[in-house]
Amino acid sequence: MSDSLTSLLQAGEGYHTEFKQSFDKSFVEEACAFANSGGGRILLGVADNGVIKGIDTGNVMRSRIQDTLGQIEPRLHCNIEAVGNVLVVKIPEGTEKPYGCSRGFFMRMGANSQKLTRNQIIEFFQKEGRIRFDELRHAKAVYPDDFDPDAFTRFLKLAGISPSIDRETLLHNLDCLTADNRFTNLGVLFFARDIDFLLNHAMVVCVLYRGSEKVDILDKKDFTGNIVDNIDNALLFVKRHTKVRLKIEHLQHEEIPDYPEVALREAIINAVCHRDYFDKRANVQIDVFADRVLISNPGGLPSGLSPEEFGTKSVARNPRIASLLHRIDYIEKVGTGIMRIRQAVAEHGGTELELRYNDFFTATFRFKTIVPSAGGAETKAGAESGPDSKQVGEQVGEQVGEQVGEQVAKVLIACKTQPQTRAELLEVIGLANVYLNYRRHLFPLIEKGLIEMTIPDKPQSRLQKYRLTDTGRALLNKEGGDE
Repeated sequence: MSDSLTSLLQAGEGYHTEFKQSFDKSFVEEACAFANSGGGRILLGVADNGVIKGIDTGNVMRSRIQDTLGQIEPRLHCNIEAVGNVLVVKIPEGTEKPYGCSRGFFMRMGANSQKLTRNQIIEFFQKEGRIRFDELRHAKAVYPDDFDPDAFTRFLKLAGISPSIDRETLLHNLDCLTADNRFTNLGVLFFARDIDFLLNHAMVVCVLYRGSEKVDILDKKDFTGNIVDNIDNALLFVKRHTKVRLKIEHLQHEEIPDYPEVALREAIINAVCHRDYFDKRANVQIDVFADRVLISNPGGLPSGLSPEEFGTKSVARNPRIASLLHRIDYIEKVGTGIMRIRQAVAEHGGTELELRYNDFFTATFRFKTIVPSAGGAETKAGAESGPDSKQVGEQVGEQVGEQVGEQVAKVLIACKTQPQTRAELLEVIGLANVYLNYRRHLFPLIEKGLIEMTIPDKPQSRLQKYRLTDTGRALLNKEGGDE
């Protein structure tokens, strides 16, 4: 008896090993189960307790085994080896799952093979990408009653498609309608009204938290529109609630976002496009913290994509969704999204990227501390560094609007005649009186020495106002900024 057979017998039955004393009808079930799982070996001629009973190892028996394996669909190539009076049938893990036979579909559950129920079969097909959500007919949506012409018109404009073409013809060609004019899930996601009712789990949930923990919620939005609107609105939410650094260098004023917009946009599109829509328990979730942004979606790596291939190989979970997004240039080229995210993060230089995948796929953008460059002052809103008033005064250019920014000019002009409250200044630039707007738009001006608090010892005083500094006044006087 070979050493390999001895070790198999000593290890006993398990997830990858099955003992069968005789060749019977259940053999094909075991073979299917191994193919649908991680592969394994069936030892014919061995009792359940590991005792060798022996079996015919001749060509007739081998032929019967091959004929039985031929009943499995898709076809599966297996190896049969005789070790003494035992036949070892090696079943590989299948590459075209799921595998079935006339007796049904089976999977390995521990040391046993279990027949799958109807729902388990459906779930298995979904997991392996044999049933695609975006191809299926929607059970409730009715065309044209639930059709949104505005969403369709916008799509045609973005895609550069002539609106003169017959609408139903286009919808059929885009795989949004079935042959009998019923909405597919793809059609609902792009061109239906009341998507929240038809596909509640397709919403994008955006949450802004105070600080770095999930404790205090400052803002929350559930975007329940079509896919294109959800992508746009989610990106606007993140941009509105993340900070911008104010950079003054060589007489120029520049606002630099904490996170690269290209990367955020790609990550949001990736989450909406490649999420597992069969999983109705979760939504695409975007969490904004003081120090990071998390974008997550249900569904890890799709079937057929290994961790080693991630980011280099394209396997679309929802290829028709990807196709329509590609038509409107929301996706540049299928399979390049992760590469573009990494490239944008590298070029930005102020963000750390972390990608994780299990049952969910999560992209985390973490803000890195910014060190001021030698050529100018670069400050994250809320940071402690920045040039003094004299330096800013020396950097004043010829036009307030061009070099300091229109919003900054409005704030300085408002403060010229008399001190203003935070609410009054934010109203001048068309923003709500909330703390994040103050940190993003007013605090950097305090750091640059353009405006100052009237009660600096009590920053939180209800009587607090803001007035123009000498530096700010010099800037306006140089420009005649009373307009």
